[in-house]
Amino acid sequence: MEKSLKFIAKDFGLYLGGTLTIIMILAYAFNLNLFVNFWYGISIYLITIAFGIIAVIKTKVNFDGILSFKNAFTSYFITISIGLSLSSLASYILFNFIDTNAADALKEKSIEKMIEVFKTMKKPDEEIQSSIKMAESGNLYSISNVFKGLIFNYLVPLSIVGLLVAAAMQKNKPDTK
Repeated sequence: MEKSLKFIAKDFGLYLGGTLTIIMILAYAFNLNLFVNFWYGISIYLITIAFGIIAVIKTKVNFDGILSFKNAFTSYFITISIGLSLSSLASYILFNFIDTNAADALKEKSIEKMIEVFKTMKKPDEEIQSSIKMAESGNLYSISNVFKGLIFNYLVPLSIVGLLVAAAMQKNKPDTK
């Protein structure tokens, strides 16, 4: 059964990775502004959560409706880890090897969005300038930044959601006495 869980999660992770990569390529092809759009980011989260939940449901069905918390979370986590890693790898390749000019344009758009958010939050000009200098000096799509983004922007928050999903979907074997 353990192999079935990993097999199901791996498959859904590959489906998720393909879906997120296609979405990223479409956003790249149609409008780079989508990458800094709030709703684009939310949709990536929602799609990822949906695939994770579907993987848990399929795993539960495969286990005849009995699924421990550990197995539910493992199924969810493997799915999102594989999917998000594939998508991150695709963005790394796209913006570092295929179209570096798009990465530069996205950096500018990100800085503009950051300034807009900071002004809304009424941050001091010194803090805004400091953040701009830091953002300008780095490569948004370096391997280290892509990896940090994968971990801190996606895996950590989505794992918390996964814990909730696992708690809701778990069903232990009934006690037989």
